[in-house]
Amino acid sequence: MSQIDDLISGFEMLGDWEHRYQYLAELGEKLTPMPDALRVEANKVKPCMSQVWVYAQRDSANPALIHFYGDCDTSIIKGVVALLIKLSKGKTPQEFIDLDIDHLFEGLKLAEHLSPNRHVGIYAIVDVMKSQASQLLEAA
Repeated sequence: MSQIDDLISGFEMLGDWEHRYQYLAELGEKLTPMPDALRVEANKVKPCMSQVWVYAQRDSANPALIHFYGDCDTSIIKGVVALLIKLSKGKTPQEFIDLDIDHLFEGLKLAEHLSPNRHVGIYAIVDVMKSQASQLLEAA
């Protein structure tokens, strides 16, 4: 079973959407704080209703791997950012780019439970993260 399938299974075990939202909010609370110096316009995700920032760099302990920072001003979307960062752990930039995020979001049924604007926003987050990963590959 893939890491994405494991996340989907764990999410399904939470039962109702109140518990699922709570789980996402808790993931967001546990997210490593993003340094203020990275919370700049260049790292801001657009178009997104929330204030979202993501930043990719090479992992300091293993430069072959990618490391993301992220932050958001809304708890649920911050939880989605945390989930995406969790998926990136231990991956190279190319492995992150190759992740089937559509499968994740479909399996979590986020489109059915987020407003259309939020749905567009979470895909914008993914696009920015994959673009940043691609830039790391090009810089190598």
